[in-house]
Amino acid sequence: QVQLLESGGGLVQTGDSLRLSCEASGLNFNRTPMGWFRQAPGKEREFVAAISWTNDVTRYGDSVKGRFAISRDNTKNTVYLQMASLKPEDKAVYFCAGRRLGSAQAMDVTNVDYWGQGTQVTVSS
Repeated sequence: QVQLLESGGGLVQTGDSLRLSCEASGLNFNRTPMGWFRQAPGKEREFVAAISWTNDVTRYGDSVKGRFAISRDNTKNTVYLQMASLKPEDKAVYFCAGRRLGSAQAMDVTNVDYWGQGTQVTVSS
């Protein structure tokens, strides 16, 4: 059984930083492209970032480029999302995601095979 357990969400102020973690189990993590998505109230789930299983290819959504950084530690089966210069519009539930097949470059909400339960990030102005 695949499990993705996110942690690290919380309430921060505008301009603050926050790091999310996602620990995976039940899958071949070292061969799984991983990513992060987010969903704000009343909005569709949107792509945030993805990273290849080789740890050398990353991709970001336009709204977070230059502020967020995705990374992974294959020895710990964990993927991270380092968020900086947070804005009120970054407020959302953040979901960890994985693909059984395919690439990180092509990851989107329609081709994710594994989802975490989500962690709330709230940014006060």
